[in-house]
Amino acid sequence: MQVKSLRGRDFIAISDFTKEEIVTMLDAGKALKLENARGVRHEILKGQTIFLMFYAKSLRTRNSFETGIFQMGGHANFLTTDAVYTPQMPGKEQAYSTERLEDVANVLSRYGEAICIRILGDSVDWVYGAASDYMRAFAKAASVPVINMEDDVYHPCQGMADLMTMEEKLGTLEGKKIVISWAYSPSRKKPVSVPHSMMAVSSLFGAHVVFARPKGFELDPRQIAHAKDNVARYGGSFTETDDMKAAFKDADVVYPKCWPSIEFLGHADKAVDWKAQDKLFDANKDWICDEKIMKLTHRDSIYMHCLPMDRSYEVTDAVADGPHSVIYDQAENRMHAQNGVMSLIMNG
Repeated sequence: MQVKSLRGRDFIAISDFTKEEIVTMLDAGKALKLENARGVRHEILKGQTIFLMFYAKSLRTRNSFETGIFQMGGHANFLTTDAVYTPQMPGKEQAYSTERLEDVANVLSRYGEAICIRILGDSVDWVYGAASDYMRAFAKAASVPVINMEDDVYHPCQGMADLMTMEEKLGTLEGKKIVISWAYSPSRKKPVSVPHSMMAVSSLFGAHVVFARPKGFELDPRQIAHAKDNVARYGGSFTETDDMKAAFKDADVVYPKCWPSIEFLGHADKAVDWKAQDKLFDANKDWICDEKIMKLTHRDSIYMHCLPMDRSYEVTDAVADGPHSVIYDQAENRMHAQNGVMSLIMNG
């Protein structure tokens, strides 16, 4: 397999890369993880700096990036957008409070080798796709790679960590049943980026991908179409269902997580409808991952979650802390998978 250099590429969505390129970045992450376990430290990114710009809270993302680049000889600068002149899209600036996005992108490009951004939710008034548009605009203006630490459509770093974890636990995804399921939470303010990216990676390797959700929680049709195109090219299947129990039956992987209704998020012509979200959520409180439903899965199945999870809502403690759970392996693999990405797009 021959893959051209990935140096200088933005890392914004899984779908921006070929299957071969995804495998190359994943293999780089696996190799670095093994070397790290052996106590070997590489200076692949010696003297290089990344900027971590957050519009949203973070535990795993910030610490995995800061630790990861340190392991490779580089350095991370943490930026909170309320501590600088907040980068803003043209037409939305406020005097002496914000700064044109293009200006920030150009300045940071002069100081370091990559810019990482997390933006979603309140910072874009829950207008679906606005954060993703911001990410693309920033990448267009910057002259160094932009890494998406999560926007309102994509979370490619989580997708890479999920893929690494599944391969470690299952060996191969070919022929495996992978269930991406909605789960109830009292919080309506969650992005849809994780299930989108999980579908994108799991549909590349011959798996039988099942998307389970109550009516009203369908995902972006463009992301569904991408997953279906992947299975048409690489094998496996993709199905949708509104029956959680049927989805979990004989599953090898289950990934139950909450997300809002895209229909009732904000759009160009309307604001987010929280009352409609509340009504839809409250009608589906029985969508929870507990020991009873896990008994329907394969005996060696794995339970996954990107964290933070809403315990006692999305999942019971018995499952989250039980023998099927791989949540902390997932969390660790965020660092290793991201190291693989950084090592290739920043260094090549």
